[in-house]
Amino acid sequence: MRPFNRTSGLLIGGLATALAAALLWWSTGSRAAEAGPYRPGPRPHLDHSAFFTKAFKSGPEVTKACLQCHEQEAHDLHGTPHWQWLGEEEQVPGTDRRLRMGKKNLINNFCISIQGNWDGCTKCHAGYGWKDAQFDFDDLTQMDCLVCHDQSGTYAKTKAGWPRKDADLLAAAKSVGTPTRAACGSCHTYGGGGLAVKHGDLDTTLDHPDELDDIHMGRAGFLCVDCHGGQGHNIRGKAIAVSTNADNGISCTNCHAAEPHGDERIDAHTARVACQSCHIPFFAISIPTKMWWDWSKAGDDSRQDDIHHYLKIKGEFRYDSHVTPEYYWFDGTADRYLLGDRIPEEGPVPINRPRGANRGPGAKIWPFKVHRAKQPFDTEHRTLLAPITAGEGGFWSDFDWDQAFRLAVKHTGLAYSGHYGFVESEMYWPINHMVQPKDRALRCVDCHSPQSRLDWQALGYPTDPMHEGVRP
Repeated sequence: MRPFNRTSGLLIGGLATALAAALLWWSTGSRAAEAGPYRPGPRPHLDHSAFFTKAFKSGPEVTKACLQCHEQEAHDLHGTPHWQWLGEEEQVPGTDRRLRMGKKNLINNFCISIQGNWDGCTKCHAGYGWKDAQFDFDDLTQMDCLVCHDQSGTYAKTKAGWPRKDADLLAAAKSVGTPTRAACGSCHTYGGGGLAVKHGDLDTTLDHPDELDDIHMGRAGFLCVDCHGGQGHNIRGKAIAVSTNADNGISCTNCHAAEPHGDERIDAHTARVACQSCHIPFFAISIPTKMWWDWSKAGDDSRQDDIHHYLKIKGEFRYDSHVTPEYYWFDGTADRYLLGDRIPEEGPVPINRPRGANRGPGAKIWPFKVHRAKQPFDTEHRTLLAPITAGEGGFWSDFDWDQAFRLAVKHTGLAYSGHYGFVESEMYWPINHMVQPKDRALRCVDCHSPQSRLDWQALGYPTDPMHEGVRP
């Protein structure tokens, strides 16, 4: 794929021409798939330092200044999941329900639920002041332009998305430019309440990586937006944590040929094996990621807090590094546990199990991080519970689970019987980052040997298909 040819002349001719050049860069998200590796071109961005001379008193005051030139961009952002924390309406697999789903209304097995816990979770919202269910999503002045575009390296957010009191808003406004990896990572690598809690393939090593952290970012210099950048501020990419389909997703074949190896035996695999399965042999390469979270152990005064093992407010954890993924058939869609659904009588609760099967249409063997947890549920109604954790009366202040569940009822509308327990659950995270140089990709014996990392029977084969003389 060829980069756009931009010259310094694009920056000549005033503000309108320069802004057009910047918007041209954003259009890379709509590139048609072509063969050959893509290399990002220059990323022209207008120097804003001369536009702002007086100190700003608040984040919304900065946004008002941005809106003088960028009102359309604000309207574009308004309809996106980054602002709404909801996607487009979709059919929930296996049901007759159509819903808009997102962080705003789903339950998970790490921080559990945003509902009633707004100001802690919305620290990572691209806005200011989302502290309760009455937040006005139509007020464009509450949008936070700086969280993505700050280049000063000093901007940070706190509860309800407000800037930290010591943030230099003038310096941040003067510095704005194309979003950096660190800007994206300020939320995405800290999802779930801490570094590498949620994602196993996103952490701070990717802020300034070398090629062994990720070949695209470390060797080729990619920014997150080189793959994820879309039109109209609608960032491309889909996570089955918040969606059940792959609409607006991205793929390796957006830039690479579907059969890129020049070797018939290897290229035969690409129809049934995701590129990531071979080219991301491990995740959490340097920084450990959370693999287990036991909420039932929270509230124990006798244990000492240790961020990687135990916190009184959150319970017991297990972190692992250099983790071998688990492998499942995946067709880009997923099942989804919704708040109020009855949980299975036996076994772990699957919150977002990937869909797909051996020989199923569009399904490939895909690598996953599976985050396992023990979280609260209603023992009579057999539904997962979403407690109030933060704020007055929340579990983190009073360490009273029953009280935390009763307080949540008015926010979630979920009935609570007064009887609770803890049940194991599983969440699946497709692995897409930390792509390795080709000489570190998996070899034949990694899968086709007695020491195979694949469970062939679980994948629907009686034995290794190579021994049967068939292709995957």
